[in-house]
Amino acid sequence: MFVDQVKVYVKGGDGGNGMVAFRREKYVPKGGPAGGDGGHGADVVFEVDEGLRTLMDFRYQRHFKASRGEHGMSKGQHGKNATDMVVKVPPGTVVMDDDTKEVIADLTEHGQRAVIARGGRGGRGNSRFATPANPAPELSENGEPGQERYIVMELKLLADAGLVGFPSVGKSTLLSVVSAARPKIAAYHFTTIVPNLGVVETDDGRSFVMADLPGLIEGAHEGVGLGHQFLRHIERTRVIVHVIDMSGIEGRDPYDDYVTINKELKEYNLRLTERPQIIVANKMDMPDAEENLATFKEKIDEDTLIFPISAVTREGLKELLFAIADKVDETPEFPLADLEEEKGIHRVMYKHEDQPAEFMITRDSAGAFVVSGAKVEKLFKMTDFSREDSIRRFARQLRSMGVDDALRERGAEDGDIVRLLDYEFEFVE
Repeated sequence: MFVDQVKVYVKGGDGGNGMVAFRREKYVPKGGPAGGDGGHGADVVFEVDEGLRTLMDFRYQRHFKASRGEHGMSKGQHGKNATDMVVKVPPGTVVMDDDTKEVIADLTEHGQRAVIARGGRGGRGNSRFATPANPAPELSENGEPGQERYIVMELKLLADAGLVGFPSVGKSTLLSVVSAARPKIAAYHFTTIVPNLGVVETDDGRSFVMADLPGLIEGAHEGVGLGHQFLRHIERTRVIVHVIDMSGIEGRDPYDDYVTINKELKEYNLRLTERPQIIVANKMDMPDAEENLATFKEKIDEDTLIFPISAVTREGLKELLFAIADKVDETPEFPLADLEEEKGIHRVMYKHEDQPAEFMITRDSAGAFVVSGAKVEKLFKMTDFSREDSIRRFARQLRSMGVDDALRERGAEDGDIVRLLDYEFEFVE
């Protein structure tokens, strides 16, 4: 099964907890604090493996959770950092954040790596909190929570030339006769239901990768037919090879086919119109093909490259392959994102964006005050509530952030319930 889009959950490893310990050795009076820091949690790292071709493995494993760092130990020993979780992905994988739709990584080359979810840092031990005013603190931190997110992975095939056109115009047949690929070929529409790749070699020793994509029909960019599922694979191709049934054996006009497919490509992604396009007039061995080709040439620009061929009799294939190889050689790769850079001129653009609030206070149905926010929740998770010093430190941190004042403004009084995550506190004046 060919899988080219999946949604998975990734979580970096939590940091190890810091330790509260004191040096206890004979002949060493007042040894002082000796609690070590926790180790860092593991990152979730995606690495390109050129041996993979689909995202099939992610259909069955959709959760990737990295291991946490080791806890700190006595005698000031640092906990061991966790080993990164390395996940293999096929070349051409684009990773996006499911919430923000931001592209996290575009992985194309073998061995290329990208950190998808960062692990948390280790919590500090009590030896890190010693001060002249408090030389023996009973205070430590829990490990920082690892980053967690849902991501969408899309596979966009790495092909130099992509075959596009209506169903049953001969794309699969063409790929099968010019390469060692063996796509399914039959006399009905949508025989090809997955993209097929083949390596084509010309007589002068040049080679390029050609992709046979499922047939497009009118409305494909809106989800009509099968081809819309695979339009994303055209985005990486350097050259678009537009195959047209010039015989008109199915009752369609070749020029109308040409206009319709180009419209679908433009509607899906305007940048696809920047790709050089080679028109392949296929099925020239059929009746009426010559007349239709003459009419077709009258309706399009004279500069457009048209190659009459017959994939069945292999007539005209040599010239076509040379033309595709030439276009591939002279056409640069098209980046998926717009990368504009002016040589010699460096401009720094500042965009004003409202910073997200450190916390937010709401009321639930029971009348309790609910405190939420990424920063305040992170502080809560890193606090060791089994020790009095840690609780006091957490209270000071909330006060310095303005949580106490905000609760009073919302009408909180002595004894009211305040919720943070799954825990309840009592508001005390």
